[in-house]
Amino acid sequence: MLYGICNLSIVPLRFEPNDSSEMVSQVLFGEHFKVLEKRKKWSKIRLTFDNYEGWIDNKQFEKIEEVTYVNICKLSPTLVGELIDFATDEKHNFSTITIGSNLPFYNNKDFFINSTPFHYDGTVLSKQLPKSEIIEMAFKFLNAPYLWGGKTPFGIDCSGLTQMVYKLCGYKLLRDASQQATQGEVLSFIEESEPGDLAFFDNNEGIITHVGIIMKDNYIIHSHGKVRIDRIDHSGIFNVDTQQHTHKLRVIKKIV
Repeated sequence: MLYGICNLSIVPLRFEPNDSSEMVSQVLFGEHFKVLEKRKKWSKIRLTFDNYEGWIDNKQFEKIEEVTYVNICKLSPTLVGELIDFATDEKHNFSTITIGSNLPFYNNKDFFINSTPFHYDGTVLSKQLPKSEIIEMAFKFLNAPYLWGGKTPFGIDCSGLTQMVYKLCGYKLLRDASQQATQGEVLSFIEESEPGDLAFFDNNEGIITHVGIIMKDNYIIHSHGKVRIDRIDHSGIFNVDTQQHTHKLRVIKKIV
């Protein structure tokens, strides 16, 4: 088995091994993974955090030894808490990093990507936060443009938003909305929900295609065109701008 780590800020994870293929997710700085298949220009990987699979350009990651991979897995993750910042290596080169990036072997503002030492002065998140912090964390992404497969404030999809917000608060969600809907405890009514619970929405075929984070007073924050706040009722999401329902409610889940 081969192993790798992302040494660049935001790397596309693609459905097929070519640059024009659909971006299914992103690999952020410091994220580590298993290499399932290696070709001349591309590698199929499985991200360790959520077991999500896709193809990554071989020029956009570094190989790591198995012992390094195992040691990273043993550590509690230290994540970048700033929306956007930079880290510097020993030669004072800048690496741009975004919120939710991982800082392996972090200790007193220093960390390592493979054998390269880095320094980072910004805010880090390394503890599990109370459920009451989930909405505040989601506000950091407010007005970020919608991007299929995105996971950052520069572009994010609906399940990328929920996964990243939960990750920053110390909780693990799977990548896609349909996968996230398999987690947690079902709630029967909106009235039973608390801020931070997840609402899932399906299409005409009954397939779950959308997810958002429930707020107080029947509001929801979700990524639809941009990360926005709308109303939620028993029918689904009611868009406050168009005054129309945009998503049909399927189920509400308590994850935390």
